[in-house]
Amino acid sequence: MPDLIELIASVLFAIAIIHTFSVPVFARLSHRRGRHAGLWHMLSEVEAVFGVWAFILLVIMALLKGTDGAVAYIDTRDFTEPAFVFAIMVVAASRPILELVGRVVQGLARILPFPTELASYFLTLSLVPLSGSFITEPAAMTLAALLLRDGYFRHSEQAGFKYMTLGVLFVNVSIGGVLTSYAAPPVLMVAHTFGWDAAYMATHFGWRAACAVVINAAVLTLICRKYLLSGELGSGKGIGADGPELASTAPRAPVPALVMAIHLLFLLGVVLGAHHPAIFLGLLMFFIGYTEAYKRHQDTLMIKEGLLVGFFLAGLVVLGGLQKWWLQDLLAGLQPVVLYWGATLLTAVTDNAALTYLGSMVGGTSDLWRYMLVAGAVTGGGLTVIANAPNPAGFSILKNYFPDGSISPIKLLAAAAIPTLVAAFMFLLPNSFV
Repeated sequence: MPDLIELIASVLFAIAIIHTFSVPVFARLSHRRGRHAGLWHMLSEVEAVFGVWAFILLVIMALLKGTDGAVAYIDTRDFTEPAFVFAIMVVAASRPILELVGRVVQGLARILPFPTELASYFLTLSLVPLSGSFITEPAAMTLAALLLRDGYFRHSEQAGFKYMTLGVLFVNVSIGGVLTSYAAPPVLMVAHTFGWDAAYMATHFGWRAACAVVINAAVLTLICRKYLLSGELGSGKGIGADGPELASTAPRAPVPALVMAIHLLFLLGVVLGAHHPAIFLGLLMFFIGYTEAYKRHQDTLMIKEGLLVGFFLAGLVVLGGLQKWWLQDLLAGLQPVVLYWGATLLTAVTDNAALTYLGSMVGGTSDLWRYMLVAGAVTGGGLTVIANAPNPAGFSILKNYFPDGSISPIKLLAAAAIPTLVAAFMFLLPNSFV
């Protein structure tokens, strides 16, 4: 039986989920400029939701168990992932990295045998999410969201186009990181326990994920082809012709190759040190110092946005840590196919990394059960902003380009539904060990 704190944490967790779905309501209230507009604006920030309710939990815990009890609980939580997402978001969103990726997409778009406007959009929604298997999903999400922002969202007034794009982006990033065993948070949580290496991930998950990513991106490009070719997106060329639009509208010299290489080394260092906060945070400090020394090649670093995303994930860690009493028993009692769909749906209201971690502690499971757990978790990772750790990063970058400056969770869920079903079909194809 759960204790009082666990029950309170579950109630607050449910309230936080309801809060995330109510964000558009608070956004509209804040735009009325009433005397409480500031409060409504704070409550409309999705990145603040779980942090706020986690703080309320800690206050209640301190009242019931004393401050020592609250501090003791915090000491048991692992905040490596929120800190890493903050660090990788700041580095990956730097102008030299963004310009480098934009040039790569631009070059490849010219090679593909269809219009550059379509090719660049397709590559942003396919190649960049798949790169998350090597540079980690948070980095891929950051880069893809920035390319979409500068190439498409800045120039588009079509909310439907944006929601469809966001739905495919979230799903493709969630499944695009499973080609390796270290880049996707839900895989990373279980890879060592289950004995899954890069070869296992590539043969059991990777090719399925790659096919789903390409199908999702290709179908959406086909659906939006007339709009992409219409010229309504500014020049109509997106990122494929002239590279991503930078923050400054004044002409600027291209970033030197050496500066790009140095930024790439910082990014690689942060990725390789992903499990060691002292390393990647230390590298982040050096990176900030370097960008200060060479400001002429930089745009403003995304420190505020990165901190908000980290705050969101930290709140999820605090609240999610007390959901084990119901979630683990629920997973243990499910048969593999039921588990797959259950994990897909539960991911939308929990976090796929937390889900797979709890599942890894269930004893006596088969290879099929384990596969279904992780496959379901990554499949549902694009349905909501809380379903996958990188989602808040993309949400933070793109939200201001939606009506009222907020993204409707219901419309996001609807937009991600079809891409999620495509991924589900691929992951349910017969496996060699069945």
